[in-house]
Amino acid sequence: MHPSLLPIALYALAASAAPAPAPAPYPLHRRDQNSSANNQALISALELAPTAKDRLALLTPSDFLYDFASPPPGDAITTGLGGRTVKADSKLFPALIGTGVSMTLGFIGPCGFNTPHVHPRSSQINVVVEGQLKTQFIAENGVDAVENTLGKWQMTVFPQGAVHTEWNPTCDPAVFVAGFASEDPGVQQSTQTLFKLDDDVVRAELGVETLNGESIEQFRDQLPENVALFVEECLARCDIEADPAPNQGGPSEGGPWSAPSSALA
Repeated sequence: MHPSLLPIALYALAASAAPAPAPAPYPLHRRDQNSSANNQALISALELAPTAKDRLALLTPSDFLYDFASPPPGDAITTGLGGRTVKADSKLFPALIGTGVSMTLGFIGPCGFNTPHVHPRSSQINVVVEGQLKTQFIAENGVDAVENTLGKWQMTVFPQGAVHTEWNPTCDPAVFVAGFASEDPGVQQSTQTLFKLDDDVVRAELGVETLNGESIEQFRDQLPENVALFVEECLARCDIEADPAPNQGGPSEGGPWSAPSSALA
């Protein structure tokens, strides 16, 4: 072989022996809005990407758009008799991976009550963008409760892990925007979680055998799901009929007030 042809031959041999690149485990073409949600292959690839630049290369422009008025299927929406909340976390909105932030919108109807809860992995900033909310939190044992009334465009903060709650004391709808310093802040309803423990543990904690004449097991079934309705005085003032049945609501159920899509505008 002519010496000048030797490098060309070696290059061609190496190229033919190289393995073909592995196919991507997710479609890299432009996806429809929200179609990246719950996409485990994409989520895993984003979490394993060595740099932010590599993560961006896995995403399309539509992956950076999240529609709170029409969120993806899954557990984005929590609905009760008093309103609903809509969240965007790293599972529902994978573009958040690597950013360290997430968000929830809350639509609290007249006398609506976002029941006491904690976020185990993040503090929360809470901005009222419509109506009025009362807020309260207790950061830890041995400190006083902090309570405020927030009007439109006013904000408060709930420290990470603090038990906190918001309720609407008026007869008009309220809307809040909650920002988190975590892609997956988590949420744990305080009372509902307590009553998920063994009956003996709950009896020992409360120091009683029955509540309202019912056993712990029966009383557990009467606990409201989030978002609930608030005190009798507010219900009477706003002419809202209290439900004699448990104050329950599921992810797809409505209540006496349900936020229209226009409330997002």
